[in-house]
Amino acid sequence: MITSDREIADHAWASGSIPVSSEKFLNAFERKDSLSPDEGEYDDDEYIEPQRKGNPRKLSKKDKAIKRALSKL
Repeated sequence: MITSDREIADHAWASGSIPVSSEKFLNAFERKDSLSPDEGEYDDDEYIEPQRKGNPRKLSKKDKAIKRALSKL
């Protein structure tokens, strides 16, 4: 599901769907279009680490789910 509405995204998570913000979707879509067939997948060089406790190199479960959903595009 692609939405930037937080209430809809919260409901999607609660019902087992993976909501992706429209901004992340557009960025992923534009990167996929700009890659040549020889390049393969794109790198996450633009990843901004959130401020939280725990292992700083490990993505949260929600971030992993979003990354998986975007990689299937």
